[in-house]
Amino acid sequence: MEISSKENTHFFLNNTILPVDRSSFKSESSASKEKQSCCGGIKIFLGALSFVYFAKALSGSYLKSTITQIEKRFDIPSSLVGVIDGSFEIGNLLIIILVSYFGAKLHRPRIIGAGCLIMSAGTFLIAMPQFFMGRYRYERFPSTINSTVSLSPCLQDKSQTPLSALEKSQAKINAGCEKEAGSSMWIYVLLGNLLRGIGETPIQPLGITYIDDYAVEENAALYIGCVQTVAIIGPIFGFLLGSLCAKLYVDIGFVDLDSITISPKDVQWVGAWWLGYLIAGVISILAGIPFWFLPKHLPKPESRKDSSTSSEHSKFIIEESKDQHTSYWQQAKLAEMAKDFLPSLKNLFGNPVYILYLCASIIQFNSLIGMVTYKPKYIEQQYGQTSSKTNFVIGLINIPAVAFGIFSGGLIMKKFRIGVLGAAKLSLGSSFFGYLLLLSLFAMGCENSDVAGLTVSYHGAKPMSDKEQALFSECNSGCSCSKNDWDPICGEDGVTYVSACLAGCKASNGTGKNTVYFNCSCVGTFESSQSSSAVVGPCQKGNKCPKMFLYFLVISVITSYTLSVGGTPGYILLLRCIKPHLKSFALGIYTLAIRVLAGIPAPVYFGVAIDTTCLKWGSKRCGGRGACRLYDSSALRYVYLGLTLVLGTVSIFFSVAVLWVLRKSSSPQDETLSANGERGACGTKSRKDNFVNSDRFIQSTYWPEKETRL
Repeated sequence: MEISSKENTHFFLNNTILPVDRSSFKSESSASKEKQSCCGGIKIFLGALSFVYFAKALSGSYLKSTITQIEKRFDIPSSLVGVIDGSFEIGNLLIIILVSYFGAKLHRPRIIGAGCLIMSAGTFLIAMPQFFMGRYRYERFPSTINSTVSLSPCLQDKSQTPLSALEKSQAKINAGCEKEAGSSMWIYVLLGNLLRGIGETPIQPLGITYIDDYAVEENAALYIGCVQTVAIIGPIFGFLLGSLCAKLYVDIGFVDLDSITISPKDVQWVGAWWLGYLIAGVISILAGIPFWFLPKHLPKPESRKDSSTSSEHSKFIIEESKDQHTSYWQQAKLAEMAKDFLPSLKNLFGNPVYILYLCASIIQFNSLIGMVTYKPKYIEQQYGQTSSKTNFVIGLINIPAVAFGIFSGGLIMKKFRIGVLGAAKLSLGSSFFGYLLLLSLFAMGCENSDVAGLTVSYHGAKPMSDKEQALFSECNSGCSCSKNDWDPICGEDGVTYVSACLAGCKASNGTGKNTVYFNCSCVGTFESSQSSSAVVGPCQKGNKCPKMFLYFLVISVITSYTLSVGGTPGYILLLRCIKPHLKSFALGIYTLAIRVLAGIPAPVYFGVAIDTTCLKWGSKRCGGRGACRLYDSSALRYVYLGLTLVLGTVSIFFSVAVLWVLRKSSSPQDETLSANGERGACGTKSRKDNFVNSDRFIQSTYWPEKETRL
């Protein structure tokens, strides 16, 4: 129902509730106006909250899309990138209790607005290092850069290099060492993400409860569903923004792009990762503006004034207008809550279904969070795709599949009136078939690229073992080469060489991306006595790789959908297997456990495991290990998918245990206990009224960063 602009202006200028006449003499016109004002106000809040959900989902997913860019820009390993990714959860945990308790007593819309400002400040802070750490330097031999000095890649005699050129090169290295402190700029990215987590904290608990307090009861679930739908759209735009920015060079606007000798297909390419954070920060600021003009309270709908099903806010927070002995009653309430805390905790952890489901969820979220965090890296390294294409595919294909899966799970539950036991079966079946499909991805990988001295030997296709990596050979023994360089070239023989020097190239022609190397003694085979040429950049993956990538996409989409179907049934199982008055407490413990035991550690140990598959590490300008330049494709596939599947399999065993306990507890005695409202486990019969009453509560729940856990 719409309201006039005059009423809208009046609504925004008043932050207090107008006294409502509850007498039976209230006229029909007065009731109509109140209902109109209430509906209009809650819809304005709904629109503002939806935009905030979109903004936070966009910035969160954009961070996921820039993981590989940040790793290369700051020259850090995957394990450290995992720490940066987990800092969001740490920031969220720092103030979640304070916000949840004190936030509901204060001006909730303005606290959400303040959270948006903090979130935008964190987003801007992530982008700041780009403007202070200097231009991005990638490893390239001087002859490929526009220069008047022509140098031979294979420096057989250092005296052939002009002294001035050597001095300039050494001066640049020294200058780089002086600015080596800039490599620690990744700390600002970590702090910015931490700040994002702090700013995001009040949005979900305060926003959802505000809607639950002032919306018409039958509309609350619809409104919350609208918010969650918009939250799913956010990551789509986040990954598409990541795809666009990855196409642009990192220093766009600061350097001459014609002088750049690498392309987006090069492993050293870094896109304009910082640009998306500036855009996301501006969107967060805009999203927070409306909340500064929204009132602390809205008139409650007529149907909820005398309702016995009051919200948490009305149950636990004493309104000032009704409080004659505020201090006394608050102290009494706090004392009562504190006294009841340990018995409630004991009751909760004494529930076998809750404990088993909590364990299953923690392990499954470890699996999913680790998989999603490093999915862009896996696609790039395994299938030789660019960051831009990888983000585009995830945003346009995977995320819609997740959204459709969540919707399908809720639809199935509603249409077939599935009870607790059915929800457990559906959740288990979803996980089982999802991880079974994931198993097939082991057969859909690409072989290692042929890199001389790393995956194949010089002048042959013999595979190299880990201990047999030899970058130096007879063909380049006369050259003064460094094993730490990574400036790949593609030879005529289809083999990638770590650098033109290690390929034994004696001459070059052209500049920049068009450089061609000649007289390369290592390029070719024993049958060919004539030396061959090579071009800048690594060789493409094998001919079968594009087809494998297509198969991977199809299975990945089906897997994402299948795993998402079990999300809603799992939450229904969680909420119906605990005593009604412990639901909020149970959800709080659940969210805390997921964040602490999955959201924070999973990206870190997944990153550590992925780092073990690196074949060639980059080196920093003043020594020390940088980011990985080349991964062992087979080892990466087994580590990444294997770790995901092992965790998923363990979670399935816990889910089977949940189902076993439910079956065991589905006896007449337990059903009698369920009827008395003292359920230690769950009854399996689904009553229509119970389903409807819990349906609104279920849809209002929201697990951490749901929209980015694909």
